[in-house]
Parts: sequence; structure tokens; C-alpha cells
Amino acid sequence: MSVEQPPAHSVPAGAAVPAAPAGPSAAPYDALLLLSFGGPEGPDDVVPFLENVTRGRGIPRERLKEVGQHYFLFDGVSPINEQNRSLLRALRDDFAQHGVDLPIYWGNRNWAPYLTDTLRELVGDGHRRVLTLATSAYASYSGCRQYRENLADSLAALAAEGLQPPQVDKLRHYFNHPGFIEPMIDATLTALAELPTDVRAGAQLAFTTHSIPTAAADTSGPVAAHTSEGQGGAYVAQHLDVARVIVDAVRERTGVEHPWRLVYQSRSGAPHIPWLEPDICEHLEELHGAGVPAAVMVPIGFVSDHMEVKYDLDTEARAKAAELGLPVTRAATVGADPRFAAAVRDLVVERAATERFAAAPAPAAAPPERCALGALGPSHDVCPVGCCPARTPRPAAAGAQ
Repeated sequence: MSVEQPPAHSVPAGAAVPAAPAGPSAAPYDALLLLSFGGPEGPDDVVPFLENVTRGRGIPRERLKEVGQHYFLFDGVSPINEQNRSLLRALRDDFAQHGVDLPIYWGNRNWAPYLTDTLRELVGDGHRRVLTLATSAYASYSGCRQYRENLADSLAALAAEGLQPPQVDKLRHYFNHPGFIEPMIDATLTALAELPTDVRAGAQLAFTTHSIPTAAADTSGPVAAHTSEGQGGAYVAQHLDVARVIVDAVRERTGVEHPWRLVYQSRSGAPHIPWLEPDICEHLEELHGAGVPAAVMVPIGFVSDHMEVKYDLDTEARAKAAELGLPVTRAATVGADPRFAAAVRDLVVERAATERFAAAPAPAAAPPERCALGALGPSHDVCPVGCCPARTPRPAAAGAQ
């Protein structure tokens, strides 16, 4: 089952059952869908999982076994599914404590519980208006539009089965919500404090995120969001904005201005295709060569400590730093931090209020306030036409296109 029911509590016969506290309304939505990437949960799952991820690319099974070696270092178990279970618990606890009456389901793109199965369950439970939280905070094809394509595929599959698909919307990008950034600030300060005192003040901050093809970076986000700063459009600009907020907060709290750079990891494409650079390991080599005494890796591009954090940073990058003799630490990701759960609640309530405001025949109140830090402001609710385009156009749900 992709939705868990809370345990029943016995009540003495005749006793009054206290009503749950009334909280902010989530109407018109009647369910929240946590949509994630998925990952294997044992050695036998690794190759089938990678076949799901790479379906249509014609990659031989033997090559997938080679690609999956880093999973086998962890007994074939990706941390991501357990981390999503933790996030589900945090979200359900937060919603219950604040009186937000909205059941939360979980579906994955590439492993159980599969998205189509979860949407089928949602329909069976009678839900007709679903809001989606994707475990990717930034604008890009792989981080946003591909999830919307997956939703469109699953909704079409339900329709082919004779079911009435629900209406599905998607929460706005939350990269600059305080509930996402503030845990990262604290994690960066903690990681700095873990460095030896004699190198701490001179440490540089390496903000890391998933590398993507430069062509995808150049077209990420709506056309109006593209900037000439850095290497590309909204994807790079959003990460740079988050990094600046964290750097400013660290300076305010420590009195130290740490040099920093946005760097990349987890490249998986063909060598002849340009991807965002520099790679984190190359960057560590550059820092060492420049005489920098220490570094802190801050994975702002990731919601949780899943495999690309555990392997690419905690295994490969740490090994490179040890080879260089460069002291490094790594900041934790947001994961199931209560502030992130509260941020999701805030985003749900905000979007619900926005929908009610738009539907009202003569709204008397102002639209809800939209919370964001940094210079870019809150992202759009509905991805516009042409946003984060695919190389081959495909239907996408939860957007204008």
C-alpha cells in the first residue's frame, strides 16, 4: 500500500471523541502525492531498477551491471525509499498537528510504489483533485518536466483502463522557501564546525548539485527566467541564489566570509555531450593546488542523502580529498527536517488558497502571500508552455502544456 493509515486508538464506550483541531483548508485538493525517483531495496533489484531508469536507450544488461556497482557497495539498497518513508511520517505528523485534513500518498518513477499504481489507488479511494510534491526543488527537464511527463503517462494509463483520472497539479519550486534553505544553513554551520580549528576560517564552500547537459541548463525554466549569469538559465540561477543566501547567513552568524563556488556531480551522459562543470572532484583538486586549507561540500541540489550523495560525495569525493590530504566535511541535506515538513504544509495551503481565490466569482480578499528568500522571488504555480522542454516533445500533466 502506498498510503498508510494511522493506528486505531481504543475509546471507552460512551466517551466523547474529541474533534481534530480545525486548521487551514486544503480545498479544493483532496490528496497530496509525494512523487520521487525511487531506488532498489536489495541486490536483486539493482539491474531491474536501472532498466526502468534507462528504458528506451538500448543499454545492454551487462553494462547496467557495471553501472550498478556503486549500489552493490551498499548491499544493493538505495537510501532514497527509506528517506521518503521518513518524509511521509514527518509530513503526516505536521499536517495532523496543524489540522490540515489531507491524506498523503507516495509514488515513484522507477521503483515500487510505482506512480501509476499509486494514482490508481488514489482513484479507488475516491480522490479527484490531487496536488503533487516532487522531491526535486529546482527547474530543469529531469527535475520537473520529466516528472510531469510521468504523470501524463500514468494518467493516460488509467484512462486506458476505463478509470476517470484525477485532476493533478504540482507545487511550485521550493528551492528558496525558508523551510528548505534554513536547514541547509544550519547544516553548513555544523559541517564547518566539524573541521579542525586551524583550517576552519580558511575553508571554502563547495555547493554541489546534479550536473545536467548544458543544453538542458540553457533552456531550464520559463523563457523569461533565463539569465546570462553563470552557465545557463533557471537551473543555474536558482542554485546560485540559494548559495548566496547560505553564504550571507554563514557570514552573519560566524563573522567569516568563506569563498564559495557552485560545482557539479553525478554526471551520467556520453563524453561528447557538454555537461555543467566543474565536477566536485576536479574542484577539490583545484582547491588543493591553490593552497586552500579545507572545504565543506554543501549538497544544495538534493532533498535527501540518497545514493548520489552517499556515493558521489561521501565515497568518491571524500576519497579524492583523502588522496590530496585536503580536510573536507559534508553538510547534511534537508531530508525530513520538521522545518521542511512545515514548508510543504505552507506551500499546500498557499496553493489551495490561490486556487480558491482564482475560482471565486468576486474575491474580497487578497491572494495569499508567497514566502521566498533570495533575489528571485517565488516561482510560478503552473509551468508555462515551453518550460524546461524535452528534446522530443511529449505530453506533460500539471502545467500549461
